Amino acid sequence: MLYLERRRGRRIIHTAAIAGAVAAFIMAQLPASDNLILVPIEVIMVIRLGNLFHIDLKKSVSTSFIVGNIATLVGRGISEFLVGWIPVAGNIIDALTAAAVIEFFGHAVARSYIHSLKDQ
Repeated sequence: MLYLERRRGRRIIHTAAIAGAVAAFIMAQLPASDNLILVPIEVIMVIRLGNLFHIDLKKSVSTSFIVGNIATLVGRGISEFLVGWIPVAGNIIDALTAAAVIEFFGHAVARSYIHSLKDQ
């Protein structure tokens, strides 16, 4: 059973990472922050992971807000540092950064949820 949950969890994380990459690629040159789109993607990912691993919705939502904000701040800092403002190259760097950060935090959340299942 846990094997199927892990597999579905990876699918949830990869889907969120692809959605985040597309959003970051499109929003790279716009003056508005892509946080408006990336944070909800990350929040939905964490809530869906919580549902998958049968984590209490209250814990899942609080985790999602913390992870979403931290992930977006980290990703934004990395992409701005790596010349995210340059046309085309900046879009690609923003997209890759968003995907990598969402993947990293998604797997970290999934791991913590799996450990909490084992502790029960």
